[in-house]
Amino acid sequence: MSKATEWIDRRFFPAFGKNWDDHIFRERILARLSKDSIVLDLGAGAGIVDQMNFRGHACRICGVDLDPRVTENPYLDEGLVADGATIPYPDCTFDVVFSDNVLEHLAEPRVVFEEVARVLKPGGLFMFKTPNRRHYMPFISRLTPHWFHRYVNRKRGRASEDTFPTHYRANSRADVALLAAATGYSVDSIELIEGRPEYLRIFAFTYVAGLIYERLVNAFSALSGFRILLIGALRKNE
Repeated sequence: MSKATEWIDRRFFPAFGKNWDDHIFRERILARLSKDSIVLDLGAGAGIVDQMNFRGHACRICGVDLDPRVTENPYLDEGLVADGATIPYPDCTFDVVFSDNVLEHLAEPRVVFEEVARVLKPGGLFMFKTPNRRHYMPFISRLTPHWFHRYVNRKRGRASEDTFPTHYRANSRADVALLAAATGYSVDSIELIEGRPEYLRIFAFTYVAGLIYERLVNAFSALSGFRILLIGALRKNE
C-alpha cells in the first residue's frame, strides 16, 4: 500500500477498515437474530469472513455451498455440499437465511429465491448483501474476463479459488422487488450504501477517482441508485 493510499484512508475514510461492508451486513443480521433462531448461511464457503460468524447469537447455524470446504467451516453447526437451487433441508426449517456476496453469482436467481422461500418458516427472513449492478464495479466486471477478476482480487489479498464467475441477474432494487413479488416474499428493506472504494485502492490515482465518486453519490439522493452495496431483507409471506 502506498503512502498516498494510506493518507487518503486516514483523511477521508477513518471509520472504514477491512471488510467494512461485511461489518455493516453483520449488524443488520444481528438485529434480526435471537437465541432461538435457526439460521442458514447460503453460500457459506470455507468460513473466510469473520464477520459471518454468528455462533452464540442463534440456536443453530447451518450452511450450504458447492465448495466442499463448507463441511469444515468453523462458523457452522452443520455444513453441507449443495446448490442453492436444491437446499437439502425440509420445508419451513429456518427463521433466517442469509447470503453474503452470493446473488451476483446466480445464473437462475428465481429458482434460488423459490428454494429459499421453501425452507423459510412463514414470516422468516431472507437477508443478503450483494453489489448493485448500476455501480461502476459490476459494469466493469461484466466487460472483463474472469481471469482479470481473479487478478484484481489477488492484488486485494483474496485467493484465486475464492473468486467465482458473476451474472448480476438479481442485483438492483428493481430486480429484487420483481423476484420477491414472483416468489412469495414482501420487501422488508432494501438499502444502497457507498463507502470506501475498495477495488480502486490498488493505485492512488484510481483511489482519488473512487473518492470523488463516493462523495457524489452520497451527497445527492438522486444518485443513490449508483451506490455499490445492496443490502436487502425479504420476508416470506405468511
